[in-house]
Amino acid sequence: MSARPKLTTIVSTKGQVILPKAIRERLRWPAGTELTVEDTIEGVLLKAKPAFAPTRPKDVFGSLPSKGPAKSIADMKAGIAAEAKRRHARNRY
Repeated sequence: MSARPKLTTIVSTKGQVILPKAIRERLRWPAGTELTVEDTIEGVLLKAKPAFAPTRPKDVFGSLPSKGPAKSIADMKAGIAAEAKRRHARNRY
């Protein structure tokens, strides 16, 4: 098993660092990707910033308006089956 070659970069006079293209492509970080920076014992850790803040179901429960009475499990299963048939008829799946 061979180790990956070490890639290097330079810190500019403005404190900017260019990440090697091979790393950006492997991590799928296009231009404009926001990164979080963490100072660790072993060095600096870069991670892509999450697109959304983490949430819990109880934080968002009831945030969408609902019309009419609640659906039964049988009603929900029937709706899912009808949509699956509709998509299959359109060659979507």
